[in-house]
Amino acid sequence: QPMIMYSLRELSLEAKVAVGSGVVFFSMLISRTLISESVDMDTRAALYRAQFLLFINSVMLIASLYVWRRMTGNLCRVRRVSQRLLRCWKMLVLLFLVLSHSSYVTMFYLVAEEPHWVAMLSFTCLGSYIILLFFLFLFSCVEQCHRLVTRRAAVSDTSTADSGSRAKVALALALTLVLTALGLLNAARPPVVVRVEVPVDKLSPSLDNLKLVLLSDIHLGPTVGKSRLEMVVAMVNELQPDIVVIVGDLADSQVSRLKSVAEPLRRMGSRLGTFFVTGNHDYYTADVDSWLGYLRTLNVMPLHNANARISASEQSKEWFCLAGVDDLEARLFKYPGHGMDLTRALSGCDPDRAIILLAHQPLAAKRALQERPEISLVLSGHTHAGQIFPLSIMAYLVNPFFSGLYRVGNRSFVYVTPGTVYYGIPMRIGSTAQITEIILKTP
Repeated sequence: QPMIMYSLRELSLEAKVAVGSGVVFFSMLISRTLISESVDMDTRAALYRAQFLLFINSVMLIASLYVWRRMTGNLCRVRRVSQRLLRCWKMLVLLFLVLSHSSYVTMFYLVAEEPHWVAMLSFTCLGSYIILLFFLFLFSCVEQCHRLVTRRAAVSDTSTADSGSRAKVALALALTLVLTALGLLNAARPPVVVRVEVPVDKLSPSLDNLKLVLLSDIHLGPTVGKSRLEMVVAMVNELQPDIVVIVGDLADSQVSRLKSVAEPLRRMGSRLGTFFVTGNHDYYTADVDSWLGYLRTLNVMPLHNANARISASEQSKEWFCLAGVDDLEARLFKYPGHGMDLTRALSGCDPDRAIILLAHQPLAAKRALQERPEISLVLSGHTHAGQIFPLSIMAYLVNPFFSGLYRVGNRSFVYVTPGTVYYGIPMRIGSTAQITEIILKTP
């Protein structure tokens, strides 16, 4: 034990934080497998929130140490900078980092009918933090590669190197400020309405040109409030849809906090019904069953590994099967009675008729088509089309379908919406919020 303590003292600060992050992550795994089923849901939710905040902030702390050193280190070596100006700059950088770290705290404690200014500010800082970190790291890598190629690192003049490093920090900061401003303006705009015609295999002629409006990733919470949802509902009603589907991630907090915020869903107009399937964030609320119950009171029908027959009229004998599955991460959180169950979701669906599946994650869409290739169309969300650069790079790499319409095999299609609003960070860079008007066509 003394040897372990000595070894820990010898580690750098970043390494110690990394060890702490690993311990928190390991505790999360233990609690989800051994402890979660032995405690009530409220205790489990509080435990998950505490673990999440500890883990995300410990991981961010490693990056924050890097940002702090890059943003303040070189400036300390400039003789012409006054100590007062240097102190002000350090306080500004520190405030920026503190606000970035506090963003996820607001998700649990600053949820109201309309976004709180502290939540908007902290999540804006988080978006800028991600962009700044990317450019600082990118420019540092470019600099190191240049030195390696030219073999001048050992003999370069220190003052020249410091000056070049400060210039790269200034460029990273300038790019961050520009992209932050553009991202905020883009996200503040109403979602665009995109019309897509999709040929649906085995769709009955009487259902040709049926209008389905696809929503996803609304993320009611600290930065998305009632007025935003009212705007979305009004835009949907103007389209006069036959069906409205919401493919997950409706909320980021409990029903008790967001009941009045979600109320506008009651006014959603759809001739044949409004349907909902869960997303991963709906499970992060630790209140998913309450949400499913409340949505039913708002005339939104949850498809909890279930399906509904959709026909043009009550008298028509021609119909298609609209099915929905729980999100993939439900099993990770060990919610009783939850988890993707495709067999149950398609129970009663006729393989000779069209099947449209709602599945939040594109990975679930891929698995569903591998298991049941007779599915005609899968509607998904989750990716946000990356929402902000550089997160779009990771979102593109980890998802089998990123954004838009994909043909799978000869007869099946997958459509992935970039989302109707945004998650937390009130910014969109390289992506646009979307309401998708899908026209179902008989092939």
